[in-house]
Amino acid sequence: MDNEKRINQIAKQPPNEAFSRLASDERVKKTAEALTANGMEAFIAENGAEAKAKLFELIPEGAEVFTATSRTLDTLDVADEIAKRYDSVREKLAGMNPETQNREMVKLGATPEYIVGSVHAITESGTVVIASNTGSQLAGYAAAAAQVIWVVSTKKIVADLDEAIKRIYEYTYPLEDERLQKLYNGMHSNVSKMLFVHREIMPNRTKVILVKEDLGY
Repeated sequence: MDNEKRINQIAKQPPNEAFSRLASDERVKKTAEALTANGMEAFIAENGAEAKAKLFELIPEGAEVFTATSRTLDTLDVADEIAKRYDSVREKLAGMNPETQNREMVKLGATPEYIVGSVHAITESGTVVIASNTGSQLAGYAAAAAQVIWVVSTKKIVADLDEAIKRIYEYTYPLEDERLQKLYNGMHSNVSKMLFVHREIMPNRTKVILVKEDLGY
């Protein structure tokens, strides 16, 4: 069976709810310590409101900010507040023409001062995993953005990379595929590209806010 058929079969199955459970405090603490050891400063928030407050504490006034597509950020209504308080890249992109300004739009989205988003899994050893269909957010996350901030529910903490991949295919992908079909008249999603961040080599560049609340998927 080829990979596309396998993915389509997975999408038809109910999401694996084993990946919807929040991690224990012990696992959260262990993961936060591992992220920090891997060069990514980690913060622990008790709930979404506390995470949102921490996020805006980390972004200086007037900064250029791009909000990557994220169900977590949508739940916290982050994009609207960024549009009001900061130099929003997403607002700029909304006023541009994709047919005549596509390259400018790609560059603007890939190289912001700050990129804010979420991820799909974090291993207990501090490796971050992000899956994407278009890959539009991956360049900024990997290297192009000056600063990266991820807001991540602790239900995304997994034991290892094997479990991270399993979580993406058995939980994240079916939910995203269902969302897109409803939103875009039957259009499917896909796990086209994947980014693994084992270590951040740029000091103070990447920050992770771990939230003890069921947010996103």
